[in-house]
Amino acid sequence: MSDLVSAGYTHSGIGTLPDRWPVRPLSEIVSVMTNGFVGTATSAYVETDDGVTYIQGFNVEPNGFNLTNIRKVSQDFHKSHTKSCLRTGDVLTIQTGEIGVSTVVPEYLSGSNCHALIISRFIKSLAHPAYYCQYFNSKIGMNAFKEIETGTTMKHLNVGDMLQLLVPVPPIAEQQAIAEALLDMDTLISNLDQLIAKKRNIQQAAMQQLLTGQRRLPGFRGAWEIKQLGDIVELIMGQSPSSSNYNRHGDGLPLIQGNADIADRITIKRIFTTELTKLGKCGDILLSVRAPVGEVARAAFDVCLGRGVCAIRGGAEFLYHYLISIESSWARLSKGSTFDSINSAELRTLELRLPPTQAEQSAIATILSDMDTELTALEARREKARQLKQGMMLELLTGRIRLV
Repeated sequence: MSDLVSAGYTHSGIGTLPDRWPVRPLSEIVSVMTNGFVGTATSAYVETDDGVTYIQGFNVEPNGFNLTNIRKVSQDFHKSHTKSCLRTGDVLTIQTGEIGVSTVVPEYLSGSNCHALIISRFIKSLAHPAYYCQYFNSKIGMNAFKEIETGTTMKHLNVGDMLQLLVPVPPIAEQQAIAEALLDMDTLISNLDQLIAKKRNIQQAAMQQLLTGQRRLPGFRGAWEIKQLGDIVELIMGQSPSSSNYNRHGDGLPLIQGNADIADRITIKRIFTTELTKLGKCGDILLSVRAPVGEVARAAFDVCLGRGVCAIRGGAEFLYHYLISIESSWARLSKGSTFDSINSAELRTLELRLPPTQAEQSAIATILSDMDTELTALEARREKARQLKQGMMLELLTGRIRLV
């Protein structure tokens, strides 16, 4: 590796940084760093309106909060533990478990109390809280925390060690500019999260209405018909080959045994086998027949079917969506003490309630497939935004790109 350093940059104890970015321990840029309450507060939980919001580790997300299942504690508890009382701008860092994950306390949570979190109150003239929150949540920050974490089974972060952590201290105006740029990306990702959740809820409602006949598309009439699965498709039950024929370098066909070989309802190439027992074709619907029963996927390529799955061949696109809609109802059909399972006879006699014409089935499937396509595109946009933010963090937090 070259020892050459670009003009305007210098080597530091934590990497190459701009000349005007001194490196200091956190102890020099915080006015307070302390633990939240570390005892058991369950006896102080209250449901009353005057209770004080109690932030715990599971409520903290990178640069945000998840306030699902938020608890409140009594005023007496709060008054007895003022050290863990929060102010706007405090940075909260998870101390045990997912150590290092950090967020900034917004104004609406000022006055809350907290449990087992490190509270960092930065000196305003030296440090912008949102900048250091982004730094802590970056790969750079997380790697730094790994160097000082303690414990074997359960990792832990000590205040004393964190105070000695070396961090860059850019000029305050530059810290603010970097924080704002990264927060803009957080906002974009959050908006995409919300849009995806909204679209997914719409899709779920459409599936419930269209796949049960509660809502009929214009131009279609007639009673829906009851048919057995075995009468309308070919079922190929899986059979696991000998493990002595497994490999990871691509000989034979990919082996699909269950959920470990499926991602986002699509088969993935993980383990291959040269012993081809039962074959699934590209495009087949795949159904898990062992713990858990009934989960649906598509074969993206020809595969060997292990005993944990079966292939459904010859069904229309409507059937794919229909089977997804009944995933949660398979428990009543599954059997077995060690592993829940369903056999070929039970699958063949599974009763389905279907529209009377292929035209109506196709029209319903088209609507649901278009929704799938839209969701996939949105998820791809979100993933691209996440990757872009990771790249921005690396460039901005090391000063490779300057905003001021």
